[in-house]
Amino acid sequence: MSTGPTTHLLYLHGFRSSPQSHKAQAMAAYMAQHYPQVQWWCPQLPPSPRAAMALLLEGIAHWPRGTMAVVGSSLGGFYATHIAEVTGCLALLINPAVDPARDLGKYIGENAQWHAPDERFYFLPEYVDELRTLSVGALRHPQRYRTLLATGDEVLDWREMHARYARTQVTVLEGRDHALTGFEEFLPDFVQFMGLRSRI
Repeated sequence: MSTGPTTHLLYLHGFRSSPQSHKAQAMAAYMAQHYPQVQWWCPQLPPSPRAAMALLLEGIAHWPRGTMAVVGSSLGGFYATHIAEVTGCLALLINPAVDPARDLGKYIGENAQWHAPDERFYFLPEYVDELRTLSVGALRHPQRYRTLLATGDEVLDWREMHARYARTQVTVLEGRDHALTGFEEFLPDFVQFMGLRSRI
């Protein structure tokens, strides 16, 4: 249960993405400018879901559960849901993946990073099973979630996302894309959800 304004913020990028993604960079800059007192962490996640979750849980092991929050986009939204269910923290989701074990099977093999095409990584068959182990059931505290869904998402089905997160504080954005172009306009909404007041 949140006990006050967010003091620690974790950002989780999507599949084949990185901390160099537009949304991650935009939010990092916004937080640094307006809320420098908030500890920010946006790690590069390893391809293995098990390794990624181990990295995250170790990194936030000493974070205050009552005043931490997690932001996740796409596959990062799936990870963020797991983190939120484990810790009880606030979660802000952007086009979150609902069933990545089903969807990412077609990416088994060598893949290129979106923001560094010359950098390659392998998505192994066992990673699909690792994703399944990270799935959680019904959200225990949906009121602690803020969700943005784009009807024009070309990667994920917004209807499936809406069915999964319908009980959260959800906003359906007509015609927006998977990358959520114009993400910056939602940052004030996000920080308000985290209990952070405008600093003028």
